Amino acid sequence: MVRIRKIPLDLTLTEFPALVSSWWDEVNESTHWQDGIFYTLCAAYALVSSIALIQLIRIELRVPEYGWTTQKVFHLMNVIVNGVRAVVFGFHKQVFLLHPKARSLPSDKLRISYAAINGVIYVIQVCIWLYLWIDDNSVVEFIGKVFIA
Repeated sequence: MVRIRKIPLDLTLTEFPALVSSWWDEVNESTHWQDGIFYTLCAAYALVSSIALIQLIRIELRVPEYGWTTQKVFHLMNVIVNGVRAVVFGFHKQVFLLHPKARSLPSDKLRISYAAINGVIYVIQVCIWLYLWIDDNSVVEFIGKVFIA
């Protein structure tokens, strides 16, 4: 049950932070408030995702001959991203049950691995650019676009 707190009319500026803090503690500890907020976010993201899907369908029906334009890809990404967010907030109880277990694994090699992986990615990209500079090949150009994406 949600309690409604009366705000005193003679509230001074020194009492205001305590009132706001106690309100936040009440909301933060209430599962009803959290469920309501998460379901509201789920509905908002689902609405944005469905509007983007409708817009994508409208554009495709209006001009199907242009293929995948930047605008169509933008709407598709909005459908995917906001749809996933809606699902996550809609199933927040199941999602929050997943607790990753931190293990005491050594992390001293992570920085070296991160730099090495990024270095390899950049070397591959530079090689693709060099090959395209020497021989303009449409297949390699497509591979380069996919690699950048």
